[in-house]
Amino acid sequence: MTVNREPAPAVTRWNRFDTSWTISLFGTAVGAGILFLPMNAGLGGLWPLLVATLLIGPMTYFAHRGLSRMVVASPNPDQDITGVVRDYFGETAGRVVTVLYFLAIYPIVLIYGVGITNTVDSLMVNQLGLDPWPRWLLAGILVLALSAVMLAGQQAMLVVTQWIVYPLIAVLFAVTLLLTPSWSFDGFGAVPAAGDFAWSLWLMIPVLVFSFNHSPAISQFSVALRTRYGDASVAKASSVLRMTAVLLVVFTMGFVWSCVLALGPEGLQEAKDANLPVLSHLANVMGLPLIAWLGPAVAVTAIASSFFGHWMGAAEGAAGIVRTMVDRRGRFSDRGVRIGVSVFLIVTTWLAGVLNPSILSLIESLAGPVIAVVLYLMPMYAIHKVSALDRFRGTASNVFVVLAGLVAVGGILLSFFR
Repeated sequence: MTVNREPAPAVTRWNRFDTSWTISLFGTAVGAGILFLPMNAGLGGLWPLLVATLLIGPMTYFAHRGLSRMVVASPNPDQDITGVVRDYFGETAGRVVTVLYFLAIYPIVLIYGVGITNTVDSLMVNQLGLDPWPRWLLAGILVLALSAVMLAGQQAMLVVTQWIVYPLIAVLFAVTLLLTPSWSFDGFGAVPAAGDFAWSLWLMIPVLVFSFNHSPAISQFSVALRTRYGDASVAKASSVLRMTAVLLVVFTMGFVWSCVLALGPEGLQEAKDANLPVLSHLANVMGLPLIAWLGPAVAVTAIASSFFGHWMGAAEGAAGIVRTMVDRRGRFSDRGVRIGVSVFLIVTTWLAGVLNPSILSLIESLAGPVIAVVLYLMPMYAIHKVSALDRFRGTASNVFVVLAGLVAVGGILLSFFR
């Protein structure tokens, strides 16, 4: 079937607004997972890692572009992802997707509440030599500080994210270069058998998918672009998302490769067995005091930048649940819903930071398949079924995203049940 496509509006020149959102999306993706990513990705061997490095850029770009197109191409420009899904699929399906969207993102907000409390507590005790603070107080201060940025508004979040992420990029690049004298290919030379190669690659792809995932911020990003650029927002979103994917591949995978080559297979396994972030293990085994300070710095900035993007997604999903399942008659004002959702997120994230539950890693694993379905498969289904998105049909990239999504979901389920 031939699809009639109107010529796309001209894209305005790159500007500070575009840069702000690129950095925010990058920061959402580069969360605490980057500290464990080298072990999880590198243990499969260099050859599967090389193939995964070549694949993850296009996978990240095309998948997030599809999710963004669902929002920016909506006939109702003020709708976020929860409203768009209801418009496209109906009220019942919309409610189901809204709940799944919330449940996929909200546990990660809790995980970051735990992660930043543990990281700052370790920094105070081990690097600064301070007595540990009561956990309820430390968690409360940190969660309130991060939440205050989000409550101050989207513009404040974009500004603070830039303050955080630019140093994070610089530190990742510095560590990448700092480790180059220790690079060694010993233990990585042999090409694995075809079956082992495919198996390692299959288990590696989901790790990279979720380390590069910035879908929680895509909805608000798309709404902001639609408000600013109107009909040109589709093309502008592609431009921003392409730049985000390039930054992620260059800096994140550069960091991963440098750590993998510096530690080698045995060092990676030792770090994984010790359940230590890669920078902490490097500081212990390589005698580099600078790494001991860079580790907490990277962890705190990575967690904070990613927290902001996931807060946006969780707040959006929670508000959608309230509007569609709790307050269908619209008795609560928009301001009241925002306040209620913010209080809920602050209190529960603080409680997670205080209680420090180990179950959160299990919750994150359970949320993984849902994120893959929402990011990779749902947009492609919408493009195939919804008439408002018919101009995006018939491209090879859509097939690529569906196949990548099936691989990611299958790999997550496989690793979970192993």
